[in-house]
Amino acid sequence: MMGGRPLLLLLVSLLYESFDEDFEGRWVVSKKDEYQGVWKRAKSDGHEDYGLLVSEKARKYAIIKELDEPVTLKDGTVVLQFEVRLQNGLECGGAYIKYIRPQEAGWDAKEFDNETPYTIMFGPDKCGSTNKVHFILKHKNPKTGKYVEHHLKFPPSVPYDKLSHVYTAILKPDNEVRILIDGEEKKKANFLSADDFEPALIPPKTIPDPDDKKPEDWDERAKIPDPNAVKPDDWDEDAPMEIEDVEATKPEGWLDDEPEEIDDPEASKPEDWDDEEDGEWEAPKIDNPKCEEAPGCGEWKRPMKQNPAYKGKWHAPLIDNPNYKGIWKPQEIPNPEYFELDKPDFDPIAAIGIEIWTMQDGILFDNILIADDEKVATSILEKTWKPKYEVEKEKEKAEEAAAAADGLSEFQKKVFDILYKIADVPFLAPYKTKIIDVIEKGEKQPNITIGILVSVVVVFATVLFRILFGGKKPAAPVKPAVEAKKPKAAETEGAGSSGDKVEKEEDEKEETAAPRRRSRRET
Repeated sequence: MMGGRPLLLLLVSLLYESFDEDFEGRWVVSKKDEYQGVWKRAKSDGHEDYGLLVSEKARKYAIIKELDEPVTLKDGTVVLQFEVRLQNGLECGGAYIKYIRPQEAGWDAKEFDNETPYTIMFGPDKCGSTNKVHFILKHKNPKTGKYVEHHLKFPPSVPYDKLSHVYTAILKPDNEVRILIDGEEKKKANFLSADDFEPALIPPKTIPDPDDKKPEDWDERAKIPDPNAVKPDDWDEDAPMEIEDVEATKPEGWLDDEPEEIDDPEASKPEDWDDEEDGEWEAPKIDNPKCEEAPGCGEWKRPMKQNPAYKGKWHAPLIDNPNYKGIWKPQEIPNPEYFELDKPDFDPIAAIGIEIWTMQDGILFDNILIADDEKVATSILEKTWKPKYEVEKEKEKAEEAAAAADGLSEFQKKVFDILYKIADVPFLAPYKTKIIDVIEKGEKQPNITIGILVSVVVVFATVLFRILFGGKKPAAPVKPAVEAKKPKAAETEGAGSSGDKVEKEEDEKEETAAPRRRSRRET
């Protein structure tokens, strides 16, 4: 504890827990079977200050501290504040506190669990798409006697780092509630506003009649087909959308007798090929070089064009429905659960409890406070949290600087981890060595990380495209005969960007790779 506990205790009149002393005997750990997580009193990483530690991963935890006297929330200002440090981050779990209302006679604190009724639940919660600082209150409906759970709308997000943070909720007598993180206001709301809580504390005056039924003859169609409309005599529903272009002619130079692909004349049967095990060997296919210089190869067919006579299926035009009555809704009746109030009738706080399920360990709770003066909360924040936070922030900056000096930031490390996994994708095996060379070059020169990422993605996309579409090239325009002897040079002409260079390297790699084996079973 920093700042001197005796002075703080003089200021605090309701509750203050610093964990300077062992919590055993003052806090009660739940004895329910599902709560296997072990609580420990431990130092915050890098400090001499103690807190209450979540010590194990993937466990449920429950612990409670009963107050000497209940804290009323009906009159005056009440401040709820506590400090949490997510030392190992928080991917999925909670780090909130439940402010427990008085329990029935005979209740044992050892029975504390997720069903124990509370008045307010406040604090961080993250998992999947959930990332919020909860503020949930349970309020008793005076008409029904039932408790309803009300959630603060649009709560602030949880800080993403691993530093100490202070969460503060200030409840004012004018029905205002303010949520602060590290002393900075993040959210202001009004308890009685339907815009701030879901559902609203005050129920609606009327509700749809659950017994009201839509009449059978109620017509909700605003438009209907014109019953007097008739399909025109010249409307042909069977006409196709496209027809053959009879005016099209076969391009000059089209090679009808040439296939689009031919056997690679430079390929030879591997020495270790076994016809009995591998089947009859067939040379791999390559694009027919004759087709590259011609407008096309193979059987020529006339292209299709849009059919001017096509009209599709005929439908009668829509007209206004003379029987339209609008969208039916049940009639409104008085809400039997409706009530009015000038301020919430909160149950008092009789205990504070931490009941969470988390996948991360290292969550450290500290400096739990209930006060009736905002200045007290600010004083504790300044004396206990702020010095620690400043030390942690400086350490974080130093670590980031050291990582940059070593050549890789945390982001870059993650990028290269992903790139190495991409290199292990099976269909990239022929290119794995070259990809890894590029990645290693990027690790030595972190400033070109993005370029490396783009290059690997280009390789990945190129290979995937070839797998999906067979690597066929579009028919090339007719070129002078002098160029026909240089098809490879034409392919590489104009390669200047980094992406083009990578594709060029992949073509060279592919040309030097051993011919693939193909059996009759493959065809």
